[in-house]
Amino acid sequence: MYTAPAVSARMPRAGPIRPRKVGAKPPAGALPATPRAMSPPRIFAYADAVARYGSIRKAAAALHMVSSALNRRILDLEEELGSPLFERLPRGVRPTAAGELYLAYVRRSIRELEHVGAQIEGLRRLLTGRVRLAVAESVTGHMLPTAIARFQAQHPNVTFHVWIDGPKGLTDALAADAADLILTHDPLERPHVSVIASAQQPFCALVAPDHPLAGRTSLRLHDCVAYPIAMPDTTLAARALIDRALIRASFKLEPALVSNSVELTKTFARQNQAVCFQFRIAGKPDPSGMRAIPLSDPGFAQATLVLATRRNRVLPVAAAAFAELLEEVFETL
Repeated sequence: MYTAPAVSARMPRAGPIRPRKVGAKPPAGALPATPRAMSPPRIFAYADAVARYGSIRKAAAALHMVSSALNRRILDLEEELGSPLFERLPRGVRPTAAGELYLAYVRRSIRELEHVGAQIEGLRRLLTGRVRLAVAESVTGHMLPTAIARFQAQHPNVTFHVWIDGPKGLTDALAADAADLILTHDPLERPHVSVIASAQQPFCALVAPDHPLAGRTSLRLHDCVAYPIAMPDTTLAARALIDRALIRASFKLEPALVSNSVELTKTFARQNQAVCFQFRIAGKPDPSGMRAIPLSDPGFAQATLVLATRRNRVLPVAAAAFAELLEEVFETL
């Protein structure tokens, strides 16, 4: 038998009970990551509870509302229908003939709503499409593959096209609608970019486990000068961050290697006792086994990772659903 949901006497009388969305507004077209049971109109719950308990007072207690408020809702309903639904007795109420008809309709509607909910959930599981992602290379080691695997476990018919680029290439991809979403460390504050979510992702020096700096818990950029440096090139957000720090510094970095590949700089650093740089999630180990040591220079600890889309764009359903999952991931970073 249907169990009436708990509601407040202050709730509006008309309309279905809608799930409350926690956190930021989802992208247009998004499906909820965790579906909730569809709820019937409140008046259905009120009438059903009164009939089941045979008492307005007991039904109101079960619904966590004032009995006079529940009685008013029932009287309003009876006025709308033009017929009494309950016979008032000295020790409770019982449905009239009209009430029995109305209650049969209520319970049938509740069953049909449950069936529709099951059908909609079936459609969710049949979600198809392709999500196009342009990303900074720093997210490709663990965060993004894990998020994609989690999403495809729920939606196996959705495919992904992911490519790596620098900040300008990423925002240009949004402007041209070549990408549905981007993950970037520098959205360049362009007017066509709409940030969905952001999370702190400190900038770190990466060294091999046996490197002399490996035991440090934090570093300044100047501490790296004594060792070979593998530097990102000017197309990457990491390079812009380093260059801004060097403008204020009294020293220069003379890199032994410059590349637009984070993986190449990591391999070089691991094999040559060098230092390379990468945005890292605080406290998360690097999959390669290298030690990520946060840089404490101004601006490095406040570095952020941004999830963005083109402003005013209605995302495809698959992309919007994945964006909502990424919002949940960002909350855990």
